Amino acid sequence: MSDQRAARIPFAGSKAAHLARAALAGLPVLPGFVVPYGDWADKRAGHGDREGLEGLRRAWQELSADGTRPLVVRSSSPQEDTQESSLAGQFASVLDVQGWHEFRAAVRTVLDSAHRPDGTVAPMAVLVQPMLAARVGGVMFGADPVDGRTDRMLVSAVRGGPDSLVSGEQPGTSYWLSRWGRLLRTEPDDPEGLLGADGLRRLARLARQARGVFGGPQDIEFGFDASGQLWLFQSRPITAMAARPARGARLLGPGPVAETLPDQLEPLEEDLWVAPMARGLAAALDIGGTAPRRQLRSLPVVTAVGGRAAADLRLLGAAPPHNRWLALLNPAPGARRLAAAWRVGRLTAALPGLAVDLVADVDRRLAETPSADRLTRPDLVSTLRWTRTVLVSLHAQEALAGALLPEPRATAAGTALAALTEARALGVPDDRMVAAQPVVLALVAPGLGRELRLPAEPGHAEGTPTTRQGAASTTTLTTALTDTPATVDTLPALDTVPAASAPPLPSLPPREALRLRIRWVQELQVRLVREAARRLVVRGGLGEASKVGLLRWREFVEALEHGRLPGDFKERLPRAVSAPLPDAFRLAEGGTVVAERPVGKGGSEGAGQGVSGGRAAGTAWDGTGTRPADPVLVVRTLDPALAPLLPGLAGLVAQTGSPLSHLALLAREFGLPTVVGTTDAVRRFPSGSRLTVDGTTGDVHVREPEEQEQREERQGQRQVLGQAPQGDPR
Repeated sequence: MSDQRAARIPFAGSKAAHLARAALAGLPVLPGFVVPYGDWADKRAGHGDREGLEGLRRAWQELSADGTRPLVVRSSSPQEDTQESSLAGQFASVLDVQGWHEFRAAVRTVLDSAHRPDGTVAPMAVLVQPMLAARVGGVMFGADPVDGRTDRMLVSAVRGGPDSLVSGEQPGTSYWLSRWGRLLRTEPDDPEGLLGADGLRRLARLARQARGVFGGPQDIEFGFDASGQLWLFQSRPITAMAARPARGARLLGPGPVAETLPDQLEPLEEDLWVAPMARGLAAALDIGGTAPRRQLRSLPVVTAVGGRAAADLRLLGAAPPHNRWLALLNPAPGARRLAAAWRVGRLTAALPGLAVDLVADVDRRLAETPSADRLTRPDLVSTLRWTRTVLVSLHAQEALAGALLPEPRATAAGTALAALTEARALGVPDDRMVAAQPVVLALVAPGLGRELRLPAEPGHAEGTPTTRQGAASTTTLTTALTDTPATVDTLPALDTVPAASAPPLPSLPPREALRLRIRWVQELQVRLVREAARRLVVRGGLGEASKVGLLRWREFVEALEHGRLPGDFKERLPRAVSAPLPDAFRLAEGGTVVAERPVGKGGSEGAGQGVSGGRAAGTAWDGTGTRPADPVLVVRTLDPALAPLLPGLAGLVAQTGSPLSHLALLAREFGLPTVVGTTDAVRRFPSGSRLTVDGTTGDVHVREPEEQEQREERQGQRQVLGQAPQGDPR
């Protein structure tokens, strides 16, 4: 190991070369020798070169004290322990090797491990060192790969050598340290004092030294012998660091907007519904003086992340300020509120009347809008532009009404449930429910292609899917609330002026009336877009009506007015179904979602430790039998033998394991959301369960039935958008 050639990776392999380099820099490395890569390695293993075999035997005799000292024979391939990939645990190492014949067999075992499952053969050298009986061993990262922090270090330790830790057999005790070795936290508690303060400081010093030698934070395997001497067993680059949001990144969450837009959206749906909501809420916040106008203009209050709506929690007051005391001392919010106080005071009195006027205007426009298939192309575009504009006003007034007016006693949802129950009692089928009781739209979220699935009746598993009949029709108010043929779809309007043949709806408070109009306008947009998609298909270019959701708003208008589609449109694919967003999260570089960790300990029952960030939804799989399309592997331990299964997994859950085990390291390299320490996971999550895995917070839970159905619904929407309208005379 003292030979300069041992520090050359092509000659000695990465593992041996790194240790030789560390030894030359004065770090505590055990002595040893290398059987270099190439034909010479095979000959030294005893394949026909007598001189080489004798040289190998002399090296073995010297290091093993003529067979009285056990050795460890380790792989050292140029392909492992690199900046791009660790290949952790993928090649063989043989421990406690005694005797010449056992040594030769161990060398052959290591060389044979170079044959990969894909049929390739990796270049392989062999590293030989004394077997150290460690009192305490483990793995240390010179940065925190789980949280993505370079100002922290993460140590996992077990009694004995590090092998049981990296193999996943033992979870170990984890220590989070500052750069200078100050203990920040321990998981689980360490009453036995596995690593004392002095040991942690020495480890931190070793990590800093290794960083200086190799030019970056290192993944280090270490051990303390019986005398307390610290030894470096392995040093390699950290190959996978969790995404970390930039300082000051916004705190986002779906909570305030999930009720309106709970499902994953296509690009056109984002522009139709998220953008007007963001503008409306910004207007409400500006009027209320709760946020700086410059900030409201530069940052959207509501945005879409992976097709799911999320709001700025601090702007909406759903999260406390960073520092409560500084917030109290800051004069700006008070000044803004003072300037807005007179507006808000007058607005509180005027808001009910303004809401009634806006509701009346919307209802009148809905009633005057003819059937979509009777609209000319300019009128179709004009009507769609009006819907986006009026949604801004509706969202703004709805937000102000929620903040300034008393809590309503009656809600649109409650009224809708009562109407649904009454209509079903009268025998109205679900596919005619919207025409008979338009208020039931308050119970379902909008979607350009998703079927309307009304809530189930008590004692039934689910409601009947209700296809939007006559996608191209939006009839007048009178027709909507009278006895119309089943082939005519209806978009109703004013709930306070029903037609004579329809039962009157209860008068709703201002906020609830506004919320219902938001939903009605969204439904009008759905029908207009579906008619536009039908025309684009007839004209040619769009291909399938279901692909209209892949357009952005400006592209959609350009295609409708001038027949021009984006150049890359044919290559665009529908979004894959993504996991629901965390309750609170921030965005890192590249739009990566990083869940906000809950303050303090605790969490859901059986919650584990996230060791590879990200969120995923998929189907539980135990690694045997038919592999599902979106498998979440659920196992007892992080066995390195599972590594061939990692490509293509949606997530990984284990009952035991360490964040620094080989398989956890590989999971981070694959960007695979991984949770360890999940109590009784194999029993709780049998194969076939639909799971959501959060590799940051450590949460694993079974998805709700409606979430389980979302994939099927999104697959079905491709057919729904492409269907010919029922009852359409053409």
